[in-house]
Amino acid sequence: QVQLVESGGGLVQPGGSLRLSCAASRSLFSDYSMYWYRQAPGKQRELVASITRDSDTIYLDSVKGRFTISRDNAKNTMYLQMNSLMPEDTAVYYCRARNIRPPWTTYWGQGTQVTVSS
Repeated sequence: QVQLVESGGGLVQPGGSLRLSCAASRSLFSDYSMYWYRQAPGKQRELVASITRDSDTIYLDSVKGRFTISRDNAKNTMYLQMNSLMPEDTAVYYCRARNIRPPWTTYWGQGTQVTVSS
């Protein structure tokens, strides 16, 4: 079993920055792709960014140029640097790990709240 623990959320003013972290309970980065999702009240969960074991990245259009996903394999930790935050970025942010091989086992973190408000 793998545990993922997110941290770094909080309240920030529009235009501010936060860095989210997702720490895994054991090394899994060589076999897992990693993802950040978010879910705002009354909305479906959406994929914000993803990073492969080779550090190839994909971003949601609305966060391109503002958010950066990265991973530190030595620390078993993934990050989401969020700059120029806007009120519409307010959501609970979740990290996800998915094995790159069948049966594509998936793990989720518990989520961390990000609130962008003046």
